Amino acid sequence: MTIPAQFDAKTIENKWYEYWMKNNYFHSEPDHRTPYTIVIPPPNVTGVLHIGHMLNNTIQDVLIRRARLKGFNACWVPGTDHASIATEAKVVAKLKAEGINKNDLSREEFLKHAWDWTEKYGGTILEQLKQLGCSCDWERTKFTMDPDMSASVIKSFVDLYNKGLIYRGYRMVNWDPEAKTTLSDEEVIFEERQGKLYFLKYKIEGSEDFLTVATTRPETIFGDTAICINPNDERFTHLKGKKAIVPICGRVIPIIEDEYVDIEFGTGCLKVTPAHDMNDKTLGEKHNLEIVDIFNEDATLNSFGLHYQGQDRFTVREAIAKELEEKGDLAKTEIHLNKVGTSERTKAVIEPRLSDQWFLKMEDLVKPAIKSVLEDGDIKLHPKRFENTYAHWLNNIRDWNISRQLWWGQQIPAFYYGDGKEDFVVAENIEEALKLAQERTSNPALLISDLRQDVDALDTWFSSWLWPMSVFGGIMDPESEDFKYYYPTNDLVTGPDILFFWVARMIIAGYEYTGAKPFTNVYLTGLVRDKQRRKMSKSLGNSPEPLELIEKFGADGVRVGLLLSASAGNDIMFDEELCNQGKGFSNKIWNAFKLIKGWEVSNAIEQPESSKVAIEWYEAKFQQVLAEIEDNFDKYRISEALMGIYKLVWDDFCSWFLEMIKPGYQQPIDSVTFVKAIEMLENNLKLLHPFMPFLTEEIWQLITERTPEEALIVSTWPVAKTANATLVSDFDITMEVISGIRTIRKDKNIPFKDAIELKGINNDGISTYFDTVITKLGNISSFEYVTEKVDGALSYRVNSNEYFIPITGNINVAEEIEKLTAELNYTKGFLKSVQGKLSNEKFVAGAPEKVIANERQKEADALAKITTIEQSLAGLN
Repeated sequence: MTIPAQFDAKTIENKWYEYWMKNNYFHSEPDHRTPYTIVIPPPNVTGVLHIGHMLNNTIQDVLIRRARLKGFNACWVPGTDHASIATEAKVVAKLKAEGINKNDLSREEFLKHAWDWTEKYGGTILEQLKQLGCSCDWERTKFTMDPDMSASVIKSFVDLYNKGLIYRGYRMVNWDPEAKTTLSDEEVIFEERQGKLYFLKYKIEGSEDFLTVATTRPETIFGDTAICINPNDERFTHLKGKKAIVPICGRVIPIIEDEYVDIEFGTGCLKVTPAHDMNDKTLGEKHNLEIVDIFNEDATLNSFGLHYQGQDRFTVREAIAKELEEKGDLAKTEIHLNKVGTSERTKAVIEPRLSDQWFLKMEDLVKPAIKSVLEDGDIKLHPKRFENTYAHWLNNIRDWNISRQLWWGQQIPAFYYGDGKEDFVVAENIEEALKLAQERTSNPALLISDLRQDVDALDTWFSSWLWPMSVFGGIMDPESEDFKYYYPTNDLVTGPDILFFWVARMIIAGYEYTGAKPFTNVYLTGLVRDKQRRKMSKSLGNSPEPLELIEKFGADGVRVGLLLSASAGNDIMFDEELCNQGKGFSNKIWNAFKLIKGWEVSNAIEQPESSKVAIEWYEAKFQQVLAEIEDNFDKYRISEALMGIYKLVWDDFCSWFLEMIKPGYQQPIDSVTFVKAIEMLENNLKLLHPFMPFLTEEIWQLITERTPEEALIVSTWPVAKTANATLVSDFDITMEVISGIRTIRKDKNIPFKDAIELKGINNDGISTYFDTVITKLGNISSFEYVTEKVDGALSYRVNSNEYFIPITGNINVAEEIEKLTAELNYTKGFLKSVQGKLSNEKFVAGAPEKVIANERQKEADALAKITTIEQSLAGLN
């Protein structure tokens, strides 16, 4: 085969991905093998690839490709999430741009637009993952709104309702006025913002006196239904049993007493607005207060806001402060830091709101999920420190608000047959609902047309918490072959930001529906940040375009660049230079392959002893690194595993092994060594393949003609054997010996083509097994061991051994003595300064242990260097 001079990533990537797809290597069906299963964290259906997706999916691809090589029946299920809030917002914005108001459409009309949008933009991210090399089982691609997936969600809702775990309640919820839907507590992000504290004056009924209340939200006075004081606060004894008048609106409200009021905060008087604050609602229920809701669903004021009706809450805040000041009802304002709840999706400030919603009881559901992770260790989080976060969430869990005021999503399967709040039945379809309603009402004449389905949709997470089960049909058919074979899955790779939203809930659902864990290991990646430690984001302009990175550095280069800096759970400081390093690594491997294939092979020559020794060493080194790699994979240290392979290939294989076996200039290589070199290269490619699939498959296929059954992607992972540790450690010393020769050649300008002599005193009893390698790589004309120092020679030490290179005519002795003398004087001066520090009792007593150890090492190194220089000088004089 013709080997291209340069590695062309773009051509190769397209070629091999098409080849893998054509031969259906990614697809899995149940068989006799042990399954290895990963389900993708489904990205938003209308999303596009970003740097975090690249990292997350590269790690998943590494795991799935390695499992495939290890003989598992590897199945990686891809898919997308309908992302109700995000997608509906995009569709609404699109319609608005076209002059269409969502409220003017029927649900069916709106959903048609949503499906059109999804079909046009949905799945883009999955196509982009293919460019990264992801080997997903595309035939199993799932979308959370697929008919079977939606059926699973509805079946789950009905089941939980029938178990008494789902209920409808009138509660204070987190309201997103931009998306016009409720949010769960976990979807609210609290941000510290600088605002104002307004001190308002409320007149006491029947007098000219007033009390002062401090509030951050003066616009909510229209919803005030009481003033509360602490009964133990002596400042306000005179107010007990009296009433106050709300400024502007003139509503007369009672002054109540409750120890809930913090005497130290603000003025000690609290305005109570039960419709717009969770704590106020609790107070209102306790004291039977009126509830006055002043907001529309978009957070504009309703008719209770009087002349501010229809205006936005923040506009009113500024205007009402001005009006209160003009009326003499604003005592003062102060700058105030406040934690403000915002919507994770729309970034809008959350408004507490009383609303009828659907809730899932979590108190008992959560118990198996706590036990499996925190007590039994059946499910392991990597890194383990995230168990603390997991424990905090689950031990403080509240009932889950699962309804959303949206149309895009699974519609809640509750069907109303009357006007009362409790006049409903829950069923998987309207036909079943009719039967239940007829039974409930004892009215067989009731018709389908008499029923109306709840207009709300279910929280997106209520769909995706079933993901590991529903993708295999486990909710609809628990006895299905796929579900019984692939579930539980093996590994989950995701971000710590959805540890509660998704991971914990999947664990809860898994135990509820199967009594088994949904996966065994959870690998939590870190956030990708830039060199300034800022989170990557489009708005900051610091997030590189993933497809441009692939275009510039190749998919393999980008994968290596990301993983070299990606230790589990730690934030990744991303730098494009890492991708360039990955590209450089690709070129290094390619050039090594070209070097080997460029050698002329001869059956007529014997294998040199140095090559035989080199092969034995590399096999031992390979096995040692393989054991380290396996250990790193077992501990989910993917970055460390790659670094081990990187060093093995770059340093041990390219820099040492190939140099050790390389034939002389224009000389052939013996066939025995060549066959072994190819075998070593192929083993390296197997280790590299999960990380660099395109490059490795290309080289694998260029080594020799292969059938589709012999492709690298379906090859076998190297077999682990006991490594000869002694051989590896002996060669570590040999490398130092060779490095010493190379240093002297460089320092003394002795060309490598000029052979030199080498003599050694083996004080350490070091193995002489690699002497043929030292002779070859040092271009040594003769190498012998002696018992006495060699006069007239340059010398250096490796441990206790001494090595001597007799001076040749190429070296000016006088110049060498002058140079060594200068180096000796400098080193003695350096030693004196170090010993001065170490003799300073104050320094030794106060410096950290690490600093002291560093100084002692400097002292030892300087002493050893002085000894070596003095010996060299003695040999020259």
